Amino acid sequence: MNTYQAVPQGVCARQLQFSLEDGKVHDVSFYGGCNGNLKAISKLIEGMPAEDVIRILKGNDCAGRGTSCADQLAIALEEALEYE
Repeated sequence: MNTYQAVPQGVCARQLQFSLEDGKVHDVSFYGGCNGNLKAISKLIEGMPAEDVIRILKGNDCAGRGTSCADQLAIALEEALEYE
């Protein structure tokens, strides 16, 4: 299992961390941001294929920012998949 960290851009969360094993997402944690919502996202996507998470979350917008914590996670997952 490989663990990745990313610094989100344009959102309240200051950092995110997740693991990938066999292309599946595990142990997602956000530092900062909307705590309850981000914990819920983490629980909902646990064990899902990263490609599915990207498809679902990429492009999600928060308050007209053009991105969101969920979108930033999708971007980080795309980058991590390049290393897998």
